[in-house]
Amino acid sequence: MPDLSAFIKGLPKAELHLHIEGSLEPELMFDLAARNGLSLPFTSVEAVRAAYDFSNLQDFLDIYYAGASVLLTRADFHDLAMAYFERAAADQVRHAEIFFDPQTHTDRGVGFDVVMEGLLSAMTEAKGRFGLTSKLILCFLRHLPEEAALATLAEAEPWLDQIAGVGLDSSEQGHPPSKFARVFAAAGAKGLKVVAHAGEEGPPAYVWEALNILKIDRIDHGNRSLEDETLVERIVADGLTLTVCPLSNHKLCVVSDLAQHPIKKMLDLGLKATINSDDPAYFGGYVNANFSAVTKAVGLTRDEIVTLAKNSFTGSFLTPAEIAAHLAEIDAYCA
Repeated sequence: MPDLSAFIKGLPKAELHLHIEGSLEPELMFDLAARNGLSLPFTSVEAVRAAYDFSNLQDFLDIYYAGASVLLTRADFHDLAMAYFERAAADQVRHAEIFFDPQTHTDRGVGFDVVMEGLLSAMTEAKGRFGLTSKLILCFLRHLPEEAALATLAEAEPWLDQIAGVGLDSSEQGHPPSKFARVFAAAGAKGLKVVAHAGEEGPPAYVWEALNILKIDRIDHGNRSLEDETLVERIVADGLTLTVCPLSNHKLCVVSDLAQHPIKKMLDLGLKATINSDDPAYFGGYVNANFSAVTKAVGLTRDEIVTLAKNSFTGSFLTPAEIAAHLAEIDAYCA
């Protein structure tokens, strides 16, 4: 099996499943805590990294929300996003569709406008410095009531021209997509794209709900869809993209061994899978690290890697003309 890491390194790609709060590296966490006069429940960067040993999604979320507490000002959100964009640009990411969790911040008294202004300023800077385009996807926290999500959508109203879509993240078990039927209908009526985390820890039934009730445009994770043959056929027929996160799946014990990851099977079944980093500061790698690790583990071919990269653009919310330009760049790179 040839080493494809150098090929992956230069391959143009998009990232469609990235939680910006989950790109908060321990070093920046400590810097922001110092800047804001906050103390952390960790004594050092090494202590934070040692805590990144999760057995499930909830273990991770407990540390994730603690880390987010250092984000208080526009400058904090700008610096957080720019740190991600610098790493993404180095990985040849040309376009990123970024999840953000406003409820994580507004519930702490941080203004919605503070979050938006910080992220948007970094997005503008990234486009100028790296030519890297980006879109924002507002995620609702599924462990909170739907009323809280509806209030967040109302709070987002002045910013909707800067937000591409809405998503659904946080604790999946016990919080089915149907819990958020009203808020997703309201978001769709406002012309927003809709995506949802489904089939990571939750059962295939949650993916069905996301399709039939939330009317999603894209499935985040979707691994457990493979347990239901009829569901796979439906996803293929609808041409829906799956935003798959290999290192996250391994770190959160969704797969016990990366060699058992279903990414190759997804492609064989005709699913439009993509590779993404999810919460890279916590899960051990940005997008190229995910590509390289899963390629080595399951034996992806060069053609399969190119398919995954092309899927990342065709599954994006870019215009057809923008997508065509990115696909042409991939073809030129491969030639």
